[in-house]
Amino acid sequence: MAIPLIRASISRSQSLSLPSSFSSIDESSLRRKRLLSCVPSEVNPVRSEVSLTVGTHLIPHPNKVDKGGEDAFFVSNYNGGVIAVADGVSGWAEQNVDPSLFPQELMANASFMVGDDELTHQGMLTTEQVNNDPQILLRKAHAATSSTGSATVIVAMLERNGILKIANVGDCGVKVIREGQIFFSTSPQEHYFDCPYQLSSEVVGQTYLDAMVSSVELMEGDTMVMGSDGLFDNVFDHEILSTIARHRDVAGAAKALANLASSHSMDANFDSPYSLEARSKCGIDASIVKRLAVIDVKKPHPLPLSSISLKKQLEKS
Repeated sequence: MAIPLIRASISRSQSLSLPSSFSSIDESSLRRKRLLSCVPSEVNPVRSEVSLTVGTHLIPHPNKVDKGGEDAFFVSNYNGGVIAVADGVSGWAEQNVDPSLFPQELMANASFMVGDDELTHQGMLTTEQVNNDPQILLRKAHAATSSTGSATVIVAMLERNGILKIANVGDCGVKVIREGQIFFSTSPQEHYFDCPYQLSSEVVGQTYLDAMVSSVELMEGDTMVMGSDGLFDNVFDHEILSTIARHRDVAGAAKALANLASSHSMDANFDSPYSLEARSKCGIDASIVKRLAVIDVKKPHPLPLSSISLKKQLEKS
């Protein structure tokens, strides 16, 4: 699971300063397709009236550690800031397709298209190509992605006036916390249980037109938690709030949330948001749901994933 955690603060005409861990981009690398974006653990405030401080943490599924997991994400200083997460659909592995390649390439393309302020000023990139619109960014990044596979994805772009624009396809999500309460939350998009909307290499998949588009005005002190379903399937809202309250540092909070989600996912006695939803929608026993969560059987659309096929997958494990 990937968790970028962001805190908003008021900052007028501050210069941009990135830590050395942020990967530099030279002109030659701009011309070739990047398959992975490196992100700093913290980004200093960007030149904006409302600025962001970002902490990130990623924990791969236990069965996918050897290849780094199937989530990808990036953080950019474009305009007021851009944060995005894509979660590869694991069912592609049954067709001998690496599920991590599509989300990695999708995020690399999106990162390339928003670019970097310094590169834009040098004439190496044209930021107008995405029009400060996360839905357009999804369209162009998706069109440029050639890998086979599919992914759920969310993109959030901050305007310099503090308006956060969001476009999401599937069950990646974002929550805005204000004064200790969840002030705003995106809603997951599903065809049916455990078959989320997804951008795909296949014609039958969703497109940017299917994205749920929303916006929210950020205020100083707001905290934004973005993540794949690995976070929201395993951690309740009240746990997110209490974890954020215990950490002043965003990098520490992101790591704590990721560790909590990982711990819950491996705890056979924990009744997670995912297991509650499975019982409610499909009538599946909690012990079965826990085993399903461990083997991770999410399917690429349009392959069906009914309660019957869930039980068949369980019998194979």
